[in-house]
Amino acid sequence: MIEIEKLRNVGILGHGGVGKTSLGEAMLFAGGATQRLGRVEDGTSVFDFEPEEMRRHISISSAFHSLLWKKFTLTLIDTPGYAPFLPDAINCMRALGGAVFLLSPSAGLRVETERLWAAANDCSIGRLIFISKMEREKSNIQQAIEAIFKGLEAKGVYLQLAIGAEEGFKGIVDLALMKAFIFEGDSGKFSQAEIPEELKKTAQEMRIQLMEGVAETDDALLEKYLDTQELSPEELKKGIREGTLKGKLFPILYGSAMRQIGVPQLLDAVIDYLPSPKDEGEVQGKNPVTRELEKRSQDPNGPSSAYIFKTIIDPFAGKLSLMRVVSGRIATDMAVYNPNKQTKEKIGQMFRLEGKKQETVREASAGEIVAAAKLRDVSSGDSLCEERAPIQFNGLIHFSPLISFALEPKTKADEEKVPQGLHRMMEEDHTIEMHRDPQTREFILSGMGQLHIEVIVEKLKRKYGAEVELKAPKVPYKETIRANSSSQGKYKRQSGGRGQYGDTWIKIEPMPRGKGFEFVDEIVGGAIPRNYIPAVEKGIREAMGEGCMAGYPMVDIRVTLYDGSYHDVDSSDMAFKIAGSMGFKSAVEKARPVILEPVMSMAVTVPDECMGDVIGDLNSRRGKVLGVDSRGHSQTIKAHVPMSEVLKYAQDLHSMTSGRGGFTLEFYRYEELPPHLAEKVVKEAKAAAEAQHKG
Repeated sequence: MIEIEKLRNVGILGHGGVGKTSLGEAMLFAGGATQRLGRVEDGTSVFDFEPEEMRRHISISSAFHSLLWKKFTLTLIDTPGYAPFLPDAINCMRALGGAVFLLSPSAGLRVETERLWAAANDCSIGRLIFISKMEREKSNIQQAIEAIFKGLEAKGVYLQLAIGAEEGFKGIVDLALMKAFIFEGDSGKFSQAEIPEELKKTAQEMRIQLMEGVAETDDALLEKYLDTQELSPEELKKGIREGTLKGKLFPILYGSAMRQIGVPQLLDAVIDYLPSPKDEGEVQGKNPVTRELEKRSQDPNGPSSAYIFKTIIDPFAGKLSLMRVVSGRIATDMAVYNPNKQTKEKIGQMFRLEGKKQETVREASAGEIVAAAKLRDVSSGDSLCEERAPIQFNGLIHFSPLISFALEPKTKADEEKVPQGLHRMMEEDHTIEMHRDPQTREFILSGMGQLHIEVIVEKLKRKYGAEVELKAPKVPYKETIRANSSSQGKYKRQSGGRGQYGDTWIKIEPMPRGKGFEFVDEIVGGAIPRNYIPAVEKGIREAMGEGCMAGYPMVDIRVTLYDGSYHDVDSSDMAFKIAGSMGFKSAVEKARPVILEPVMSMAVTVPDECMGDVIGDLNSRRGKVLGVDSRGHSQTIKAHVPMSEVLKYAQDLHSMTSGRGGFTLEFYRYEELPPHLAEKVVKEAKAAAEAQHKG
């Protein structure tokens, strides 16, 4: 069993391309967990093992691996940093105790950095800051680092001073110990030395800044520093640890993952300054019976509890439910209770994930991260506990999709495989949404961005053998009327023998938006026998489904059947169904028909400086801006915008805000389409119908 005090669950966080996976590989290699240094560029990374990741050289899903460092067990979680995949990183943060947060002074403050930082704040995660590509950074980067911290509204303290820059970067000065660590080429080997003469003055000045920064977070240390103007290395380390755990300060370290410089010192800092599960304190949940809030201590000897923060569909092991054990122990063959589904489960095989490999474990205790195979009714966000001591932890954070595409299966066989494959993928990725539009009959796939959608389509083909083409979804227009009218629908046919006869008089009138359809029977005196009335209604409903202008369904209409006639021999259900349809279509032509378009309710969050451009753009899309809410350095613009104008809004907003904007979208209501646009829609619908007829 792992001692809880010697356990660290460490996320590697930062924006896409900053070098997180490369750093994770360097940490594993330095700790002896791998025998060679994996590289993203040549596809040998143990973290990026999915074909889609290897081809693009980016992390798409969080990956896990552990290592031993000075008798401490470190579980590393390499998280994605590109915007479409941030939800996975953010939901995995619940399993973390601390994080190594990578910053790039040359890239500056990126929107992904801001989002991840805010999420880490919400989860109260202690962070070390690592400047990871020092072989590419210039020597005067301090100003850029301080600008990033100002944007994050956080306090960084330098634990180290870099020796050299760019190709000349060769080591670091430890400001607590006032010792230099010089690395030999790219071997990862280093020696301790005196601080180079040209850096001694800078190192002394930076040590004073470090002591002052640390002392400000603790009254006792501040008193000591004011008295003596000095703190011992032990006092400094203690103060740095306390400040980091409380989120009062963020230690800054330097290194190069590619050249393995500074990585052993980073591993030391992880042990010294990031929390064990015991340091993290109690975890809040609620009693599923009383619904009252409860807290559970992370105690290996307490009642068993865990939460599922991620699901992986493995080709060999099947469904793997990744859990962070909160308290007690979870063991193979153990019976547990799922308060979310109110079901009982039996734990089967359990694994510790080591990249794409799995190491079997019999038992896991408080603080550990393990995967359980083939749990029957367990989803991401669920809790597991003892039935006699129930607790339910918070579920996943929900993220609304930002972009939608229509999927066109290439063959009939693909059409059957698409929903099956997507439902399996939705178990892993809760940001995927899929439905079949009842009006257009298209499969609509929604996700967090175009790259996300493209990856889903690639996985559909590779894992489930379903090939599809991506197309812009059709806008589900509808039709309605603006005036009252009435008309006769008469169907009379004689072709030898029994004929067909049905005669109806109907009136139509518009109803308030969203009321749908209402059929009123006002037949008196047996003008139409009662058994034919349902046929008339059926004919009218079918005509409404086909539309009268551009083939879109008609809505918000009241139809009243008030007169008609019949023939004792020739009348039939079919005749009255056709008569009802004819009468309805004739009446619609006189009732000023119009096309309705779906309007969406939007909330667009952008930095202060982009607000004017974004509001102007929304106005150009026929949007109605309802108001603006301020929060910190950002503004949230609320607006109603036609769906046809925002089908590709994600890319446009990204361009306008340099990737710093975000938005949510949901259906609001249908509104009348302006005449000049309605004319275009009718023309396109007729052209499509003609093409289909010729085909």
